[in-house]
Amino acid sequence: MSRFAARSQAPEIMDDLLCSGEVVLQTLRELDFINHWLGGNQVTLDGLKSLIKNQKNTESLHLADLGCGSGEMLKLIHRQLKATYPAIQLTGIDANPNIIAFAEKHCAGIPNIRLKTTDIFDPDFQKHSFDLVVATLFLHHFTHDQLVKIFRTLKAQARIGIVVNDLHRHPLAYYSIKILTRLFSRSAMVKYDAPLSVLRGFSKAELQQILTEAGIEPYKLRWRWAFRWQLIIHTHENGLPKR
Repeated sequence: MSRFAARSQAPEIMDDLLCSGEVVLQTLRELDFINHWLGGNQVTLDGLKSLIKNQKNTESLHLADLGCGSGEMLKLIHRQLKATYPAIQLTGIDANPNIIAFAEKHCAGIPNIRLKTTDIFDPDFQKHSFDLVVATLFLHHFTHDQLVKIFRTLKAQARIGIVVNDLHRHPLAYYSIKILTRLFSRSAMVKYDAPLSVLRGFSKAELQQILTEAGIEPYKLRWRWAFRWQLIIHTHENGLPKR
C-alpha cells in the first residue's frame, strides 16, 4: 500500500508536550519562515477575512488561535484586524509551556495578545467561548476520532465561526518539503517532523467524513497553495452554503 493512501499515525517530535531547548526555538523560527515564504499564512488570513466580511462592525472580537506556536499568526491577525476591531482580544493556546514562553517574547508589546498553556481537551478550556477560532497546521496532530470530538466542541465554542488551515497529503508536497528541509533546515525537528506532517495530512474525503461525523455544516472546503486545505465553518445561523 502506498504511504499516501491513509493518514500516518506516527508521532512527531512536536507531539511531546514537554519538548524544549534550542531545537524547539529553531523549529518555531523555521516554521514561521516556511509559512511566510510558501504563502501558508495567507490561507488563514484570507479565510478569516471571508468569515467576518458580513459581520456587523463592533470594536471588539475575541479570537482563539489553537496550537499558536510562536504567536506569529496572532501578530498577523492583529495587524490585519486592529483598525476595524481596535479592542480585539487574541488568545494563543498551546499545550507546551516552553512554546508559550517563546510566544510571549515574540508577541511582547501587543497588549491585545495573551498566551495560555492549555490542553484543548481540558474541560476547563472547553467551557470557554470565543467569537472566532483559527487552527493553522494544528489539527493534523490528532486522530480521526479525536478530530470528530474537537469539531463538535469547537462548534459550540465559536460564536461566529472557525478557520482551519492544514495539510493536503500528497507525494509532491512530501518529497518537496523533505528535500527543502534537508538542504536548508538547521533543525533536526523540522527535518523529521515536516515530511511526517504531510503524511499526517488529509485528503478531501477524509476531512469531509470527519465534518459529517461531527455534525458540522455549513462549511466551505477548498484547496490552496502550497498543498493546504482551507476550511471555513460558519457556526451562526446565517452561514454560507455547504460546498
